[in-house]
Amino acid sequence: MSVLPILFIGLGGMVMLLAGVFARRDHSFAITAAAIIVLALAGRLVFIAPTGVVLHGLVVTNGFTRFADILVFLGAIGALAISITYNKRVGIGQFEYPVLVLFAVVGMIVLIGANDLLSLYVGFEIQSLALYVLAAFARGSLRSSEAGLKYFVLGALSSGLLLYGISLVYGFAGTTSFGGIAQAFSGDHAAMIGSSLGLVFVLVGLAFKISAAPFHMWTPDVYEGAPTAVTAFFATAPKVAVMALLVRVLLGPFGGMLIHWQALVEILAAASMIVGAIGGMRQNNIKRLMGYSAIGQMGYVLMGLAAGDAAAVRGVLIYLAIYVVMSLGVFGCIVAMSRKGRPVERIEDLAGMAAEDPRYALALAIFMWGLAGIPPLAGFFSKLYVFLAAIRAGLDGLAVIGIVTSLIAAVYYLRVIKVMYFDRGEPGFDARTVGMNAVIYASAAATALFILMPAPITEASTYAAHALMSAGF
Repeated sequence: MSVLPILFIGLGGMVMLLAGVFARRDHSFAITAAAIIVLALAGRLVFIAPTGVVLHGLVVTNGFTRFADILVFLGAIGALAISITYNKRVGIGQFEYPVLVLFAVVGMIVLIGANDLLSLYVGFEIQSLALYVLAAFARGSLRSSEAGLKYFVLGALSSGLLLYGISLVYGFAGTTSFGGIAQAFSGDHAAMIGSSLGLVFVLVGLAFKISAAPFHMWTPDVYEGAPTAVTAFFATAPKVAVMALLVRVLLGPFGGMLIHWQALVEILAAASMIVGAIGGMRQNNIKRLMGYSAIGQMGYVLMGLAAGDAAAVRGVLIYLAIYVVMSLGVFGCIVAMSRKGRPVERIEDLAGMAAEDPRYALALAIFMWGLAGIPPLAGFFSKLYVFLAAIRAGLDGLAVIGIVTSLIAAVYYLRVIKVMYFDRGEPGFDARTVGMNAVIYASAAATALFILMPAPITEASTYAAHALMSAGF
């Protein structure tokens, strides 16, 4: 019963795969709709599944994993909703797309609930293999093929580094269980060179997947080259899954080595914030811009994680929840940027949008303001929580870097708003579908109205953080 959501999604994906293969007509729309229903039902199963450690200690379910699972489902459902008509429009409306998304989600759920280094690696690879194919899903596009190849090569490198780190940890701890590692690396044993080296390789392998600098080099190219609906998925669900795993790994089995990994996380956070802020300044392609934005946003999350306490975990979870909502809204807007069925991705092409479609322009402006951290939008509060956690932990220098890079990054976010409202452009954007409008306007409303109803997210994240910190590794 504890792993019922994983089984349900996996079996659902297999049934849809067989249905797509044996169907005589194109049923991609129906299969995509069925995938959304499966994910929604799996979200319900997450709440009724009992908590505890199952499968001989390989998987754990608790309040923290439930929170992260729901965020993954939200990201996947939103990405599928905006992909339905987009995939048809760009010629990639095959039934395999939603099936691959489901299999990727299976890997993410295993990853989030992993309680052993072996189950961690299995979930990591299940997720990665599906994502490699999705990145190159537009087989007729040179850019998509290039994106898939770059993601595969660098992803394979990150997998090798992660596996090497796992082997070192196992060699010095004598076990792959999170509980056993926590016990082996506590006290005086936490200072061993071998354990520290294994931790570094594990951290680097996971840093690739969350686009943390200096392991970010794949992100702008893959964001630009992959189909926009795929990019929307990359920007949400996988980020949540790997970041949730990173939180569990650092505060669980390696919790006794806080003084060893805290400096590494601070370096990753500072580098990511700086690269994300400066790298985005020169971008004219909005998808590449969002790639650098994602690098910077993960830097803020890592800044919260570096604090290493329950308040830090709470801030990280709040940040991830708000980031998923805003990212879905932004990519819904990017998917809607098309003229005569042809995708438009340059920032300059948004000129005059405020006059042509004021509601769309307002929604995109809300997301840009939110990502910049301008009050009273949700993005301001997400940064507030991680900044407070960092300051309380004495990481004042990191907080200063975060404030400065936020101000720098605000320039390119505000540039998008300036182009929409003050530049003149040619009209003629295509009409948006119901699915796109639902994602865009729901995300905009959640971003703008978070200040009125923050309790559901803040209380759920507080509960999840306490569930993680009291896990007793």
